[in-house]
Amino acid sequence: MSRPLLPARTFPAWFPAALFVLLIAADQWLKSWALAHLHAGQPPVPFLPGLLGWVLTFNTGAAWSMFSGSARLLAVGRILVGLAIVAYVYLRPQTRFMTVVLTMIAAGAVGNSIDGLRAGQVTDMLYSPLLSSVTRAINGSEFPIFNLADSYVVLGTLLLLVGSFTGDSRKKTAIETQETVRAD
Repeated sequence: MSRPLLPARTFPAWFPAALFVLLIAADQWLKSWALAHLHAGQPPVPFLPGLLGWVLTFNTGAAWSMFSGSARLLAVGRILVGLAIVAYVYLRPQTRFMTVVLTMIAAGAVGNSIDGLRAGQVTDMLYSPLLSSVTRAINGSEFPIFNLADSYVVLGTLLLLVGSFTGDSRKKTAIETQETVRAD
């Protein structure tokens, strides 16, 4: 009886924890910087003209103000999800790609949960005129102001989606190779 083969861990065991802490630290540092240098209600300050600017705002819910007033409840859910993902990365060895992607998602969830638990709101400061022009064309509204933690979750999720399409063919090839080796 053969057991399913898991991919060998390709990063040292400390890497996911270090990346997790580094991503959360960067998110919290930028939020702290925004609180010290920006003022809520002020117009955007261009950073990368046309692409990215600074605007301080606070969110007590999720994107597009969904679940407004539920910051602490959402924070508990986010931290549980984030820690569960980190545990999964350690308990089930992952490829380098999956380790990075899952750690990004976990760090984003925990980064925003820190704000929700500490302040009852999430600090947002990144404004994208480009993304806002797209959402205005689609539905007449501005794209939400966001933060690094949001970016980690969105980018990680998009990469996970892309990886799910490209990873299957590599897994199939690896499994077929392993089965051929066993048969010999």
